[in-house]
Amino acid sequence: MNPVWQTFLQEHHATIEKGQVIHFREDNAIEIKNAQTDTILVDLSHFGLIHFSGEEVLTFLQGQLTCDLRKVNHQIAQYGSYCTPKGRILANFIIWSQADHNGYFMQLPSTLLEAVSKRLLMYILRAKVRLNDSSDSMIRIGIAGNKAKSLIEEVFHNTALPISPLGIVHSAQGSILCRDTNRYEIITTLDHAVMIWPHLALQALPVGTICWDWLEIRAGIPVILPITQEQFIPQMVNLDITGGVGFQKGCYPGQEIIARTQYLGKLKRRMYLVNIASSQPVMAGDQLFSAELPEQSCGMIVNAAPSPEGGFDALAVIQTNSVASGKIFWKRLEGPVLQIFSLPYLLPQ
Repeated sequence: MNPVWQTFLQEHHATIEKGQVIHFREDNAIEIKNAQTDTILVDLSHFGLIHFSGEEVLTFLQGQLTCDLRKVNHQIAQYGSYCTPKGRILANFIIWSQADHNGYFMQLPSTLLEAVSKRLLMYILRAKVRLNDSSDSMIRIGIAGNKAKSLIEEVFHNTALPISPLGIVHSAQGSILCRDTNRYEIITTLDHAVMIWPHLALQALPVGTICWDWLEIRAGIPVILPITQEQFIPQMVNLDITGGVGFQKGCYPGQEIIARTQYLGKLKRRMYLVNIASSQPVMAGDQLFSAELPEQSCGMIVNAAPSPEGGFDALAVIQTNSVASGKIFWKRLEGPVLQIFSLPYLLPQ
């Protein structure tokens, strides 16, 4: 987290641990309720930002990532992933183009930024591509709720905001990325951020990052973390549905396995939206079990956050046969039963 920005947030009553805003109030449960009913304001410094530039940047990234960079422009961002040669996800991200078309920004968890950067640097070799960590130079602010669009329009005068997910618009004050209905991300400089935040905070409630995580979960958008690296291929976390895999592009690490699964194989695991009635924290990487397969795990938690309705909402990759045949249990067969909800997009039958 940018140290000046961290001091600014702390002066505005943020409690920060390890570069992440924990809360602005002592009671996280109240903030989670706010995320459900009110307009909220969130610092997104727990995500890192890699800037790619250079004459050959499009060709290089097209040969490394699962998404089709030809579909990314100054008006449209994309989800994507970076995989091992076996098709297992090392990181997933959002990627967008700069307003001047001079490169791309990739946003991913800050805990993965260094490892992913080092791995990509190994493949740049003599390519005319530059890679820089822009996490501290570009401040990211999330705002969500019924007033989100109107509040941003007050700050970014005469800027027509995108209303479709992953639409992006650029202005002199920064860029605005539509993440979902009534949910936006502002990407701006430190100087602009310290002016924008107080204005937005007049009508939007500042909250901890777990509230944004909960909104991502409810939107069915996974975030691969260190503990879940190399656990899933892109289709398992529904990246084929959300546009994070380009099946009409050239080769990239893992492409053969990912394409074979799409066209020749039957996918045995999918990601579901679930609630777990537990007073104990549900964590990414937690194993799931079914009476049909008592000796082995039938799934894994991808992401989890406290639910305003109680327990934890989570995204979980589960064997489709286990979902169809009976109950799924958290951590052990005697554990809480998962309640499965509909995602905001359709899963293939």
